[in-house]
Amino acid sequence: MKIPLILVSFLFAVNLHAQDIFGNWKTIKEETGEARSIVNIYQEDGKVFGKITRIFEESKRDKRCTKCKGEDKDEKVEGLVLLKNFTKEDDEFVDGTITNPVNGKVYDSKMWLDEENPDILNIRGYVGFFYKTVHWERVD
Repeated sequence: MKIPLILVSFLFAVNLHAQDIFGNWKTIKEETGEARSIVNIYQEDGKVFGKITRIFEESKRDKRCTKCKGEDKDEKVEGLVLLKNFTKEDDEFVDGTITNPVNGKVYDSKMWLDEENPDILNIRGYVGFFYKTVHWERVD
């Protein structure tokens, strides 16, 4: 039985989309499993960035990043670009930074899709030899 070319093309396109980090991701509070925000990951000038596009808790939508430094100082958290300057290296995005809008700290970071589930994005922030990895969920 021959598989129609259109079906093969569709299946290939679906698989490519599933492996793509670009788009919307739901951030999850690790301790409670509560969804906190939506971050849109996009590419600009060959680098990868992520911007908070929605904070779920309405009372926090106008909160400012008062502890941030530089250009992010006192910017609204909803709308803040918290992932900056990642580059693709093999199956990972590396050499970027992530900002914690709660304390204003900026961490070296890398991110990659989970091998078992491409709808999970692993993001790791570093302080020296110490690191923490969080997991975000893809939003359709």
